Amino acid sequence: MSDDRLRLAFAGLHPDRAWELRERFDGATGALRAIQRGRVKASDHVREAAGVDAATRREQVASLGVSLLFRGESDYPTHLDRYEDAPDLLFVRGRLPQQPGVAIVGTRRCTSYGLELARAYGQAAAEAGWPVISGLARGIDGEAHRGVVDVGGVGVVVLGCGIDVAYPREHERLGQQILDAAGAIVTEYPPGSPPDGWRFPPRNRIIAGLAAAVVVVEAARTGGALITAVRAAEYGIAVFAMPGDVDRASSEGCNLLIRDGAFPVLAPDDLVEELRLVHDLAGG
Repeated sequence: MSDDRLRLAFAGLHPDRAWELRERFDGATGALRAIQRGRVKASDHVREAAGVDAATRREQVASLGVSLLFRGESDYPTHLDRYEDAPDLLFVRGRLPQQPGVAIVGTRRCTSYGLELARAYGQAAAEAGWPVISGLARGIDGEAHRGVVDVGGVGVVVLGCGIDVAYPREHERLGQQILDAAGAIVTEYPPGSPPDGWRFPPRNRIIAGLAAAVVVVEAARTGGALITAVRAAEYGIAVFAMPGDVDRASSEGCNLLIRDGAFPVLAPDDLVEELRLVHDLAGG
């Protein structure tokens, strides 16, 4: 039942752990029972959080102006629902588009050239009518979001923290601008969840799963942007990457993606044309 799914989400478990417990104990109700009866290892904090009744949690969510999207229900994005590891529950502010969009991601340690192109890619994709998805992080992500805001497009922010947590703090206004332009902020983590490092790798599968294409502007050999691209490739989603200098760390990840089969993209117009050739995104 949805009440127990909500309570389990508020337990604050790692998404992989929550999925494993639902599978092992036949759903959220069984997982909660196992936690409360000590049948699985869990901290006192997790047991306490899981014990709060669903009515209290719903009041908490409503006070924040947040919607709950349960997997399998009609308002849950169908393009995300097709992946086995999709979140069981999404916390959403704003309006999450029902059609897949274009994810634009990259490193925080980017060049000024990368920032310029990320903004231009965000503008171009938004002007072409596609929702633009990213993580609101410093660097490439934030600049892609700014490009969407520049042209009044629809943006989707996927957080690695609670929906009521501003992270990074300096992007709080940017997130509000996205909401004001009929976009959305979404997370699988319950309100109050801090931006702990372990939350971000699972977050990246949501960015990929909400998209019909992933564009990596600049990325090192490791990091969140590469995780997003790899997950997208596993999902069968088209991956695009901007080539860069072979001796520049912020281009190494993109160059490796292209070597391994990602589509190279050179300019905003090139991106839009490539997207149209690979996917009929405009039709949702």
